[in-house]
Amino acid sequence: MPTAIVELNNKANRVVNIVKAMYNLKDKSQALNKMAEEYEHEILEMELKPEYLKRLKRIEKEKSLKIKDIEGYFSQLEKR
Repeated sequence: MPTAIVELNNKANRVVNIVKAMYNLKDKSQALNKMAEEYEHEILEMELKPEYLKRLKRIEKEKSLKIKDIEGYFSQLEKR
């Protein structure tokens, strides 16, 4: 298991201590692991916002271009 020496500001230290107390954890290391576990769910398993889903559906309906030669396509765009 990796180890790390970290420097926390006062506010972050307070938060870690609160998490430690809330979950009745033995040490700050366990509190940091709990915070990482919770944050992981928040950023890795986010649900898509309804506005984004609407936008995505609109984009999917748009007409797309079929390009055989991508380098040629971009070289023509650069000439414009």
